[in-house]
Amino acid sequence: MNADNVVIDAGIPSPADLRAVLGHFATGVAVIAAHDGTRPMGFTCQSVVSVSLDPPYVSFCPAKSSTSWPLLRRTGTLCINILAEDQREVCGRFAVSGGDKFAGVEWSPGANGAPALHGALAQIEASVAVEHDAGDHTVVLARISGLRATEGARPLLYYRGGFGGFAG
Repeated sequence: MNADNVVIDAGIPSPADLRAVLGHFATGVAVIAAHDGTRPMGFTCQSVVSVSLDPPYVSFCPAKSSTSWPLLRRTGTLCINILAEDQREVCGRFAVSGGDKFAGVEWSPGANGAPALHGALAQIEASVAVEHDAGDHTVVLARISGLRATEGARPLLYYRGGFGGFAG
């Protein structure tokens, strides 16, 4: 074994062990956004996954420490903006708490009123259907009501604690 290998003994892995091993799974990066009738809100999320084609469901997992998710949850309608490779700055802006995350970010209301970010690789409009307690996160199941995608752009990826693109 080389020095880069992580070996987990039997038992419950530590959060550091989980990050070290699960970080080897590259994920896309999204901004989950909503509008409360007064202002747009959003947060960065990399735990978006397709759940069901019929009926159409998607899932994502906000941290319980998130100050944004409780505000978005109240609206009931969301736009999951899948970020393109050139939107690393947008990702960083929505990953921090507080401030006006939408300042300088171009967006338009989607069919459900939630913010669709300009330049995003894809948008998934959805409504919150079910939430499930899952340790330090919440699993959100959302029913899809609309979809859009941009051909030719490349995704922003998160891998082993860093951001990059897809060269394939």
